Amino acid sequence: MKRLGLALGFIIVLLVAAVFVLPAVIPASTYREPVETAARDALNREVSLGGDISLQVFPQLQIRASDVSIANAPGFGEAAFAEMREMRVGVRLIPLLSRRVEITEFVLVEPTIRLEQNRSGNNWSFTNPDDATAPAPVSSGDGFVWREGALPLEASFGDVRIENGALFFSDGTQSRAITGLDLTVALPSLDAETRLNGALNADGESLDFSATIGSIRDFFEGRETPVTLGLGGNLADVSFDGRFLAGEAVAFDGALDATIPSIRDLAAFAGAALPPGENIERFRAVGTLTGEPGEIGLNASRLEFDAIAGSAALTANMTGPRPRLTGSLTLAELDVNPYLPAPVERPAPTSGGGVPPWSEAPIDLAGLGVVDADLRLEVGRLLVQDLEITDARLRARLNNSRLEVALENIALYAGQGSATVVANGRGNRPSFSLNASLDGLDSGPFLEAAAGFDKLRGTGALSLDLTAAGASQAAIMSSLDGSGNFSFADGAIVGINVAQTIRNVSSLVGGGGNQGEAEDESAASTGEQQATDFSSLTGSFTITDGQVAQRDLLMLSPLLRIEGAGSVDLPGQSVDYRLRPRAVASIEGQGGQRDLRGITVPIRLRGDFNSVSVGVDTQAVGEALLQGAVNSALGGDGSGSPEDALRDGLLNAIGLGGEDDSQDDATDDGGEESRPDPAEQLLRGLLNQRRNRNENTEEETPADPQ
Repeated sequence: MKRLGLALGFIIVLLVAAVFVLPAVIPASTYREPVETAARDALNREVSLGGDISLQVFPQLQIRASDVSIANAPGFGEAAFAEMREMRVGVRLIPLLSRRVEITEFVLVEPTIRLEQNRSGNNWSFTNPDDATAPAPVSSGDGFVWREGALPLEASFGDVRIENGALFFSDGTQSRAITGLDLTVALPSLDAETRLNGALNADGESLDFSATIGSIRDFFEGRETPVTLGLGGNLADVSFDGRFLAGEAVAFDGALDATIPSIRDLAAFAGAALPPGENIERFRAVGTLTGEPGEIGLNASRLEFDAIAGSAALTANMTGPRPRLTGSLTLAELDVNPYLPAPVERPAPTSGGGVPPWSEAPIDLAGLGVVDADLRLEVGRLLVQDLEITDARLRARLNNSRLEVALENIALYAGQGSATVVANGRGNRPSFSLNASLDGLDSGPFLEAAAGFDKLRGTGALSLDLTAAGASQAAIMSSLDGSGNFSFADGAIVGINVAQTIRNVSSLVGGGGNQGEAEDESAASTGEQQATDFSSLTGSFTITDGQVAQRDLLMLSPLLRIEGAGSVDLPGQSVDYRLRPRAVASIEGQGGQRDLRGITVPIRLRGDFNSVSVGVDTQAVGEALLQGAVNSALGGDGSGSPEDALRDGLLNAIGLGGEDDSQDDATDDGGEESRPDPAEQLLRGLLNQRRNRNENTEEETPADPQ
């Protein structure tokens, strides 16, 4: 027994010496090479332990090594894939006997990792280049499963941290750098709260982050687990306070408060810089964030985007070929003008007007292919260019580059209506359509805002059904097809006083003034201060390849009945339109001294959009006067001279006949002789010219049937 005791004591002394003495006396070179060899075989890369190495076995296994490096993959340069100034690892031995892992220390000092990618592959795949056999894929039934008993062990972390780490990435087109990485992890046990804190500098931007999770074991075994996340810095300030839900799938919900001071700066940081502009800046969301595999949802009680504010319920599904957004937004006001394409520099209008030539600049609809969406939007006030829409309810559906926006209800300039707009970017040639119906519309401010047209006032209804295709504004105008109709009441046409125009023509023809005075009066009947009131204005039109045809304009007023027809060349930006106003009541007391009932004075509007001229259609007047005079002469009763018959017929043709000549010839003061009748002078000249020509010929010239 004594010998046995001595033997046991000797063994214990040897073990103690092995544990405490041998690591101190055995040279590091003894185990440096085996460690490097084992690491090389595991990583398929050369591993170098270039600095000091120390080993401690009891009471904990502790390894310290300095100047550690892992070689880069072939074809990725001479710089090491990873290197660190010092590495310290410590694990308690006794707890391992009871399946408890206690890591007392895991410290990486100044680690640097260089990630590279090129056409041949990447340098972070640790495969054996001599082994052509690819590893078999893992069966779907294998691997970790979130369920009860998934972590049948105990573990704790003591001093776990990274000091001043760096991570570099390059793929030949872009380079990213994370420097100054500091990270600490506190894990007292798998059942206690785990905390993570850190900071880094990414491409010049400083960020700090933090996270806590209630229990690592609860999380991995599928039980409900509280979680908090935080991110701070110049690019974003985000906080999340929620939980992982119970179940086998990783799902979560919680309160979110996220602020992005500049979306542009964040996009540039992420390598997806936005086009220059002063919009798409600040974003904030306050609400509830939920998530499950492939899907994330936001129910925001407060949503801010630039100057836009409201609430939203949105869901993003990531399982398809493109992210798909669904949900609804409620906004007090939405001004889309800052987000429309910037106006293209175009030639100035040919005159002082405000309609420039149609742009040839390409319209880019590539953005429609980024996501799919089905969104409902309620807006208290919607601004689109100069249009103002209130109480708008719309639905926007975007599917594979085709956007359809249905305005289910809009209040627009005192009117109500609906509209559907489609922009289809699926093919090489974008296509567009518009179907709209409006009722009770205040036409003056609406037309001025929508088309820069300020010549019509009134309350009415308007319907449009239009289609077009083209990659530029000019191409769209050249391909525009469709139809429409309108009906307005209790309004006015601004720019011309038709009743005054009729009086001016009657004055010229009936002897009320000379040519110069008539021209002055004609000018006085047009201009911005002149207007023609109406009680009803109706019509319809068709459009083919940008050519607008209108044939059934009808305007009614207590004094006038106006019919109209004409065309508008949208690609050429010109108009040619004729109005045929006819007095249906006496306008004596309105500045005239004749009963002008029945008179028709055609008016023609023609020119380009910026210089439309409005005036009497003298060609039509002349034809009507001559035809009326001839008819009256041929159908006269034989009394009076032929000249009197022709003059009376001329006046009857425009509704000025049938009055007492003595009244027409009377002067204002009863004694002064009246001025010559221009119609009579016209007829005398025509007859004298005919007589002179007949006298100068040897035989009588036949009468011209025209």
